Amino acid sequence: MGFSLNGMDAMPVPTKRWARVEYERLVYRAVFQPGDRVELVGGQLVVREPQGSPHAVAAGLAEDALRAAFGPGWVVRVQMPVALDDESEPEPDVAVCAGSPRDYLAGHPSRPVLLVEVAEASLAFDREHKGSLYARAHVRDYWIVNLVDHVLEVHRDPTPSADAPYGWRFSTRRRLGATDTVSPLRAPRSRIPIADLLP
Repeated sequence: MGFSLNGMDAMPVPTKRWARVEYERLVYRAVFQPGDRVELVGGQLVVREPQGSPHAVAAGLAEDALRAAFGPGWVVRVQMPVALDDESEPEPDVAVCAGSPRDYLAGHPSRPVLLVEVAEASLAFDREHKGSLYARAHVRDYWIVNLVDHVLEVHRDPTPSADAPYGWRFSTRRRLGATDTVSPLRAPRSRIPIADLLP
């Protein structure tokens, strides 16, 4: 897609796709300032949604609920990188991974069993783009704490989809309200009240 300058069509502005190793070099060299909220999504540097009070509270509630639901043998990481593939290192609000914190000294986890995003302004992006990215990475359980509608969206069953941004999408999506409960796929005996996740 081009743009017009003085009535003349111009070529599209070229952009650079970033590999995860390049992005990690930028982080290591402190190119980003403290407080810069960027993450690598599908080769693009994306500015994450600002974290207002409801967002921060919802992330903390999800962390507490998931620590209790999963118990020992699982790491619950909050707003930390996940090495999904060669061109993606997102920082979901909450990620649940097998093992213990020291298991990830050599590198960020790459096989989370559950990812949670808290969304308000970023709701469409988290559904379509991050949802497609997480489905492509075969994350089986993806939740969105939807602060707009005050529900939890549970996305499951990744499947190829030609019209999705990254060629995959979740084929199952449920919206759960405050009176409902949810069980993580990898902790099926735990039942989390949705009210415990909503600020």
